[in-house]
Amino acid sequence: MARVSDATKKPHEINSGSRSLSQSVSQSQQKKKAAKGTVVVQIFKERLRLVWSYAGKRYFLYLGLPDSKTNRIVADQKARQIEGDMATGNFDPTLKKYKFEAISKRSQLSAVALFEQFTESKAKYLATPTLSKYAAIVGYFKQCFGDNPASAIAEVDAETFTDWLLTQIEPITAKDRLALIKACWRWGIEQDLIESNPWKEMSKRIKPAPKQPPKPFSREEMGAIVHALGSDRYYHHYADYVEFLFGTGCRTGEAIGLKWKHVSNDCSTVWIGESLSRKVRKSTKTNRARTIALTPKLQAILLAKRPAEFDPEGLVFTAPKGGAIDDNNFRNRAWKTVLTRLEIDYRKPYTTRHTLVSHALDLGMNPVMVAQLTGHDVQVLFKNYAGNVNSRPRLPEL
Repeated sequence: MARVSDATKKPHEINSGSRSLSQSVSQSQQKKKAAKGTVVVQIFKERLRLVWSYAGKRYFLYLGLPDSKTNRIVADQKARQIEGDMATGNFDPTLKKYKFEAISKRSQLSAVALFEQFTESKAKYLATPTLSKYAAIVGYFKQCFGDNPASAIAEVDAETFTDWLLTQIEPITAKDRLALIKACWRWGIEQDLIESNPWKEMSKRIKPAPKQPPKPFSREEMGAIVHALGSDRYYHHYADYVEFLFGTGCRTGEAIGLKWKHVSNDCSTVWIGESLSRKVRKSTKTNRARTIALTPKLQAILLAKRPAEFDPEGLVFTAPKGGAIDDNNFRNRAWKTVLTRLEIDYRKPYTTRHTLVSHALDLGMNPVMVAQLTGHDVQVLFKNYAGNVNSRPRLPEL
């Protein structure tokens, strides 16, 4: 007879019995070795599985069903079937005979539902902008797969989807989305919701063309932007924030999330270990903290900004009416307006970071030191941010 047990450290907490879900199985009973020919129903990672031995081999059948009274009945019936087959010599060692009915719910799980479950499992760890990528994929799946089961998607379907996706978004974005889809299917296999991953090679097929890095702002442009902001009746509040971005090369979220407690008493150094974006505070992009020694000019700016009685938890740079700066609002109103007025080619505010790295390398600063200041990997720094020419190898004069 099959019995229910828990594959965790607390088997006595699971109520079951000899074909009776209401009868409690004592701890001493569960410690006994299962009798020969017996299939045990276990709870493993909050889902039901069957465990038994036959002809000297240990078998596991993952049902993919959460623990519930109804699902235990289903699992118990499947256990009876396997026990009967072992007793009569009709046992199927490939287990295919037992998977069809027991995993019928798995086979019915749509691709959309699978990705929604995957998103839910990640939601508490991800910022809102990142979750928007997951939502986009759900939209693609609804458009392409409808209610089709995830288990029915073969490699040829994944290839067709990949080709279609490349007609909708840029290759580099498609590569990123396909990596997330592959991760979803891998997660689904771990959760015993699907059996195979047709997306393994899809992202590797995409070779995005090299993208020219943005042009760094010149010193004249930087000075003009800060001056224009400082003299603007509507946007003068942002002048110190932008000068800090230009002067430190911080990521915009790092500057927005900077608190007074992160600034030294004399405002000569700042600790960068957190980022604030869309009201979500988290660690820096690389999960590494750094301390920056500020120039006398930046030190003077912070000393002038800091109130005599300040809250250590208060933000250094705030929106005009208080609270955190909304990077979208700043970009679309203050930043674009000023660049248009100055007739400076538009570049995102994040280019302030690229600008600092480029000028630092132009001045002959050691790339390792620059990477330490900005929180970069040295190779990434050269590849993505060194838009200047003086730091690059030069052709010889022949």
